[in-house]
Amino acid sequence: MNEPISFFSGFGPKDLWYLSQAAWQTLVISALSISTGTLLGIFFGWILSESKIVGAITLGLVLDAFRSVPLIIQLVLFYNLFNVLGLAVNPFWAGVIILAVYTSALVANVARGGIEAVGPPMRRAGRSLGLSYFQTMQHVVWPIGLRAVFPSWVGVALGVLKDSALVSVLGHPELLKVARDLITRTQQPLLVLAVAGAFYFALSFPISRYAAHLERKWQS
Repeated sequence: MNEPISFFSGFGPKDLWYLSQAAWQTLVISALSISTGTLLGIFFGWILSESKIVGAITLGLVLDAFRSVPLIIQLVLFYNLFNVLGLAVNPFWAGVIILAVYTSALVANVARGGIEAVGPPMRRAGRSLGLSYFQTMQHVVWPIGLRAVFPSWVGVALGVLKDSALVSVLGHPELLKVARDLITRTQQPLLVLAVAGAFYFALSFPISRYAAHLERKWQS
C-alpha cells in the first residue's frame, strides 16, 4: 500500500529562511531604487515644469523612452551595456541603478503635476512676503504640490517594489528568483508561490497603510 505524500514534503524551515533572505534583498533593492529615483524624479519634474518646451524636447524624450520601453528589456540591455563598456557592475547594483532611473522617469511626471498644481497667485504671495524663488519653492510650492500628488507617488513606489522581481533576469537572488529555484527543487509551485506572495504582501501592505495614515493626518 502506498504511503500518503505530505503536501509540505520537500519544503522546510531552511527554505522559508532562504525566501526571507531573498525578501530582504528585494526590500533593499526597492528602497534604494525608490529613494534615489524619487529624488531624481523631483529634480527632473522641476526642470520639465520650469522649461516646458526645451525640457519636453530634451529631457522629456529621454524620460518617455524609459517609461515606454518594458523594464525587463531595460534591465537586460543596460546590464549587458555595462559589460560591453568594461564596467564591473554586479547584478545587485545594476538592478538598483536601472530601477532608480526607471523610477525617476515615472516620478518626474508626478512631480511636475504637483509643482504645476500650485498656481501663480500662491507663488506671488510667497514672493510678496520677501521669499526668494528657491525659498518659495522650498516653503510653498514643494510642500503643497508634492503633498497633493503623494497618492500617485505611493502607486509608483508599490509598482516599483513589485517590478523589482524583474531583477531576477540578471541573476541576483531576489525573492522571485529564489522562489523559482525552490520550485525547481521541491516541485511544489503552489506552496512556494503562496509563500513568496505572502512576503510581497508583507512588504507592500505596510507602505499602503502608512501612506493612508499620512493622508488622513494631512486632511485633519
